[in-house]
Amino acid sequence: MKICVISFDFWGYDEHIVDTLRSKNIEAYHIKLADVTHSNFSERATNAVSKIFLNKNLKTEKRQKFVLDSLEKLGHQDQILVLNPDTFDLSTLEKIQKYSDRLITYLYDSLDRLHVEKEKLKLFDKIFSFDIADVQKYGFEKLTNYIYLPHLCNTKQDQKMDLFYITSYDNKRVAFIKLLTKRLLELSLKFQIIVIGKKGWKHQLKNIFISVPENLHIIFSIKKINHDKLPKFYKNSRALLDLTRENQYGLSFRVFEAMALEKKIITDNEFIKTYDFYNPNNILVLNETCSNLDQSFFEIPYEKIPEEIYYSYTLDCWVSKVFELGNKN
Repeated sequence: MKICVISFDFWGYDEHIVDTLRSKNIEAYHIKLADVTHSNFSERATNAVSKIFLNKNLKTEKRQKFVLDSLEKLGHQDQILVLNPDTFDLSTLEKIQKYSDRLITYLYDSLDRLHVEKEKLKLFDKIFSFDIADVQKYGFEKLTNYIYLPHLCNTKQDQKMDLFYITSYDNKRVAFIKLLTKRLLELSLKFQIIVIGKKGWKHQLKNIFISVPENLHIIFSIKKINHDKLPKFYKNSRALLDLTRENQYGLSFRVFEAMALEKKIITDNEFIKTYDFYNPNNILVLNETCSNLDQSFFEIPYEKIPEEIYYSYTLDCWVSKVFELGNKN
């Protein structure tokens, strides 16, 4: 069987899908759009002028051509999974469709945040979505993100902190972090929060968190932390924080990273209570004032998730479901 995954994969999650397919002796390929960039100043300048005066993004056109050229070399595929359908023109998706017997997409963002036209969605034989609201509204098949990290018992980890969180700058999240930080300091809990933003935001963020001891709890950075280095931070903490974006109802990868490392989760996502792995001893859903956060939550031992439930969220199970591969290998 030949399967191709087409995605940006800025954070390296999608490469795990390809590796899992190959572990099942499937001929799997990955067309990675993040690898396509403007290689020099001249190309970047030309693209900037094109976007301003012609309303045309040459980088987008370059990426779509790269996908079609790659498929031409790879040949016909039994299945193609497109993970960023919003980034493609309708005509490009129609050409991609011709290279496969089965065209699939997985929407790991809500349509409210990343809109995909109906004409594009009609091209797919199967549409999976992590967002509960979109599943109910559009009839997509519900599918969460997945556990990609190896399972590691929390007793084998060096847990020096109570809570860790890393996030990109987001107005909704930052406002909530300020409220939560006050509560964490009241409880004398050890925590670290890393906020990653653009140049010029660092001073603004410091003003927001002026009451927090500098360099002690919150780090402001313009440099991204590589995806594969995050587990090192996670292993140092008893719990991970996960805050939603505006109009987000699905579960982020943070939840599944926590499951793999047997970490407790503190979140503002009420929908997590509807999942079969939900356990109030492991998961705390914050109220609007964070007043329900208490030190006892960190003191109660983590309760292991039943093996059958845990497996249903692994990448092995995810891949089998998406590509209809039958029983696990």
